[in-house]
Formats: sequence, structure tokens, C-alpha cells
Amino acid sequence: MRGRRRARRSYRRVKAAGIALLVLLACVLGVFAAHHSPFSSKSAAKEDGVTYIMVLGVDRRADDVGRSDTLMVASIDKSAEKAALLSIPRDTRVPIEGHGYDKINHAYAYGGHALSQKSVESLLGVPMDHYILVDIKAFERIIDAIGGVDIDVEKRMYYEDPWDDDGGLVIDLYPGEQHMDGKKAIEYVRYRDGEGDIGRIGRQQKFMKAVLAKLISPEILPRIPNVVEEVKSSIDTDMSVSELLEFAGLLKSMQKQGLTAQMVPGTPAYYSDISYWIPDIVKTREGLLSEVGRSMTESEQKSAEEAETAYRADLPKELSLAEKKSDGKDTPKEEPQGPMKPEEISVMVINSSGINGAGAHVAAVLQRKGFIISGVETGRTNSREQTTITTSKRNTDVFYGMPFPCLIMEGGSSNQAVVNIGRDYASK
Repeated sequence: MRGRRRARRSYRRVKAAGIALLVLLACVLGVFAAHHSPFSSKSAAKEDGVTYIMVLGVDRRADDVGRSDTLMVASIDKSAEKAALLSIPRDTRVPIEGHGYDKINHAYAYGGHALSQKSVESLLGVPMDHYILVDIKAFERIIDAIGGVDIDVEKRMYYEDPWDDDGGLVIDLYPGEQHMDGKKAIEYVRYRDGEGDIGRIGRQQKFMKAVLAKLISPEILPRIPNVVEEVKSSIDTDMSVSELLEFAGLLKSMQKQGLTAQMVPGTPAYYSDISYWIPDIVKTREGLLSEVGRSMTESEQKSAEEAETAYRADLPKELSLAEKKSDGKDTPKEEPQGPMKPEEISVMVINSSGINGAGAHVAAVLQRKGFIISGVETGRTNSREQTTITTSKRNTDVFYGMPFPCLIMEGGSSNQAVVNIGRDYASK
């Protein structure tokens, strides 16, 4: 009997950890000085019984405080036993207190979760009751602790970036239903391609629903101790144990009623060759409230419209917004420039072929073509079959015609490229 009581207590604890994990698993998830903020600083009255929780998935580095790689808000209506998630694209352009206009994910680097919270509250017009902070490096351990999840990968996903993750990021997934451990889960939720952050947000929301299903399944019981330990050591939150337990009891109801998820509506844009997401403040605030069964009051509507007007008035004239298609949908413009010149592109060469001298030879070929060589390194393995060149969509044509076999793929920043040499180089 005592053992069963301990098991029940442990299960309540893992459900409490689970609500935090569910919300935070999106992570894993200034242009000029502003003298005023166009967003209203007045918070909505807390008479609706809805609790708002800000979740930050932070990418920290040894020599850098990091940025919020994932930012979302969970709206939890305890009386209706419903929950909704609002993802905020990290490129969302907002005024950040003391730093003018910038991408919202930079707020964490400027002032930690407190400044991120101020930026989120001014955008949404409601106060955040709590925050949950997780380092994305803990993501792999947490997913492994719950035994992984099953995801239907919608397409081929390949991307590599040696400048990322203190040693290189490689994403290599094939389409189809599959069981993911922590390592593969990181790849799935972090993958970005031509859809940018918008496509990634959709995958993160899909992934969280799979995690919710796993958390309420009977097979989680044997894993309770490991899950509790990993979540407890991996998150930072101002929520008390009793508050976590209260929300934990809603997990099954939330799953039964359907966990709704949306993204801040807006328009993609470019300014000084930097991509931004321009939010529609009125639609954002309307959507946030409608997900929990509320409509905007007259004063809230007026406040949102005033904030929208002020925000639009502060947009730089040089900012290139998306155009409207005939069907009324927003589509991003192509980047303002065409293909870059070789002398404008920095190339990292990685020799993963096991062939001595291959890296230096490829670097010399690229230099003769005018490319800037940022470095030549030896890869961690000599089992790579195919040579790949990864560069931005605008620059793929620049790399055609190489005097060695290679596969050219899209990915990475516009002025960078990665050449990873495989064993096929021997047949050149």
C-alpha cells in the first residue's frame, strides 16, 4: 500500500513536471533608439480566470548569455480545463526597453527573462503570470527520460552548419512515421529551410502534441523517477509545486479537448538585408483571447488599434514588406539581391573523406574561383559518402560547375557556405 501511495505521489510529480515540459518543449524552442513604445503598457484585468505562462527555450553558449531560441505563451483556463499555445516567431520585430527595435529573441540576451517578459506583455497586452525557462541542451535528456516520441516526419530534412552548437549542427531525417530519441527530436524541432521559422513553429507544435500524448500514457509510469529528475534539474520557473500540481491535473482534459496552437499573425519583411516578422497586433490580441473563449472589450479593441497604428508609423520606410497575392494571402518577397559574388561568400571546408590533402585541394579550387576561405578542418569521420555544398537559396547557382562531384543543397546564411568532402572525392 505504501509503495502504491509513493507511486501515486510520484505520478503527480511527473504530471507536474509534465505540464512544464509540455509548455516548454517548443524549444526543443535595435534599428534605432525608441523614445516610446507603441505597445500599450496597460494589462488586461485578471478577471477571466486565465493563467498566462511565458516559455523560453534558450540557446546558451559558454561565452554568451544566449538568445531565446523558442518563445511561446501558454494560456490555461482552469475552469474550462482548456489550454492554448501561442508561438511568437523569434524574428518578430518589437521595441525592446532600452534597446530600440530589434528581434524579440534578442530581449533575453539584453536582459534575461525579465526583459523578455516585458517585451511579450507589451506585444500581447496581457500580463504573464509565470515563466518557464529551459536550456535547449537539456532537451535531449528530457525526451530520452520519457522514452522518446513517435512523429510522422513530413519530408526529407537535411541541414548542416559547422558554426552552430559549439562544434557543428547536422540534421538528417527521412520522411515517414518514426520513433525519435532525444537526439533526433532536437533535429526535428530545430530544422529550418525555405519556410524559415514559420515552418519550424508548425513542427514544434506538432511535436508538443505528441509529447502530451506520451505524458498521459501508462508507459510513462516506470520512467517517473528519471523524468522527474531531468525536468527538475533542467528548468527554471517561478511556479510553485502546488501551482504545478494544480495544472498537472488538467493534462488529460487538455488532451481530450484538444490542445490548440497558433502563431502570432503577421507579415515577413526585410530591412538592411535582415529578415523580420512584422506582427499584426490587433489580430494577435484577438486570437489570444478567442482561444480561451473571450472577446475583446471595447477598451481592449481601442488599445490594440492604437498600438497597431503607432507600431506601423514607426516602421522604417526602407523596410520591404510582403506583397498581397490576388487571393489576399501574404507571401514574402524574394530577398532584394540576386546571387552574391564569390568574393562576398565565406566558405568553410570540412574534409570528412579520410583522403589526405582533399581539404587543402578543394580550398585552393574555391580560392581560384574567388571565394573567401574561412577555414579548413578535418571532419570527425571518414565514412561520409557524398560531398555536399550547403549554401543559401540565392547562392546555389554560384557553386555549380565545380571540378569535383558534389551535391548542392539549400541552407545557412546568405553570405556563408559549407563544403563537406565525402569519399566520392576520390573519383574526381
